[in-house]
Amino acid sequence: MPIIPVDDPRDPRLSDYRDLTDVALRRVIEPEGGLYIAESAKVLARALRAGHRPRSVLVQEKWVAETVEIVDTDAVDVFVVPAALAEDVTGYAVHRGVLAAMHRPPERPVAEVVKDARLVVVLEDIVDHTNVGAVFRSVAALGADAVLVSARCADPLYRRSVRVSMGTVFQVPWTRLPEGPAATAALHDAGLHIAALALSDGAVALDAFAADPPERIALMLGAEGDGLSRRALAGADTVVTIPMGGGVDSLNVAAASAVAIWALRR
Repeated sequence: MPIIPVDDPRDPRLSDYRDLTDVALRRVIEPEGGLYIAESAKVLARALRAGHRPRSVLVQEKWVAETVEIVDTDAVDVFVVPAALAEDVTGYAVHRGVLAAMHRPPERPVAEVVKDARLVVVLEDIVDHTNVGAVFRSVAALGADAVLVSARCADPLYRRSVRVSMGTVFQVPWTRLPEGPAATAALHDAGLHIAALALSDGAVALDAFAADPPERIALMLGAEGDGLSRRALAGADTVVTIPMGGGVDSLNVAAASAVAIWALRR
């Protein structure tokens, strides 16, 4: 299909990109519509390399040449718009020049994702998309093997998560866990030792745990503020804590994930 100039913000062909600042709306539209938004040419390129398929691309005029180098314009609509129109449609300034409406790949079974994994990061009910993206970036950079997210965890494919992760959500194997006790059962059935990262009486210091770690670990991190649920802590094989100094009692969940992954890497 040809590159298509668009000059009307009400054009129905741009509906996938409309009002992206409304997080609640996108949570409904993206999963149920089978779509997510990739932002920037770099992120789009990583998604394409991972085998994800675009439905269309929205690009500002000055980014057209870079975009056509990575997108098959014979197979995908590329809508070219002025910068002001892009902001009018999306509700924010699209500084990176490129947005793509991507088809979501089907979710994989937990057992398949963790089959050969030694270190799996488990995110329970983390609601901030920035933190989710930052954890994925740490996983990719520091050598963990996979990520599992709870049913109520923020969407790793929401555009802010993808952007903060620098597109590593496309290279790190991940899927969603079942709800409730079935989540703990799925981890144990996969042969993973559940290490819950939490402030708790009797918790093992991370350096001591890392000195003689189990062969295969599910490192579980909890929601901002409240931490892990009582159910998650009750199902853990070991509760692990990062020793703190300087009068600080804890780290941001993304920072804590990086510290723990580094300590447990091989």
